[in-house]
Amino acid sequence: MEKIISKEKALELIKLTGEVRGLALKSHREFVLKEKGEEGLEKLEKYLSGLGCSIRNKEISPMKFYPIGVEVIELLAIKELFGFNKDKFIELGSFGAKMSLILRLFMKYFVSMKLVANQSPTMWRKYYSIGNLTVTEYNEREKYIILKVENLNLHPVHCFHLIGYFSSVVKMVVKNPVTCEETSCIYNGDPYHEFLLKW
Repeated sequence: MEKIISKEKALELIKLTGEVRGLALKSHREFVLKEKGEEGLEKLEKYLSGLGCSIRNKEISPMKFYPIGVEVIELLAIKELFGFNKDKFIELGSFGAKMSLILRLFMKYFVSMKLVANQSPTMWRKYYSIGNLTVTEYNEREKYIILKVENLNLHPVHCFHLIGYFSSVVKMVVKNPVTCEETSCIYNGDPYHEFLLKW
């Protein structure tokens, strides 16, 4: 099997500008634990250590910021080791939203979709020090919202992760099934990522 990520590539990724909360890293590993058990998590952490990312799940501080490259390396390692496809990465993103303490506290006070839409850019900044999230369209009557993410160039697997995350957040609020489609993507030559969510 051809390697997706080499030690050289990991060293390059670790230098990416920006940071992510430990919550994201921890949720990825907890998902692996749920899906692949202790053996799977140990396999992932050993592999990551070989790439220069030796932090273990139990050492990750959820509220601390870590280099954004660590998240990308982690996602690529998961893909390489376990063969996760698009649907599995969407599931991983959804799991992360459900696991997030920040999000659960946020949802306690912002229970309408309109309030969540208004607060989305602020919430983004609580997770990422890079990229900008904006709501370009929100239609309560027709039940859809369009999100735009600019200045975030990580890897296509991260797009699938965001689809799952955004879907799960909206579902928590509207209490109905939600669909999410990435209608624009920088990896397809578009200037930004755009996500259409319907419920």
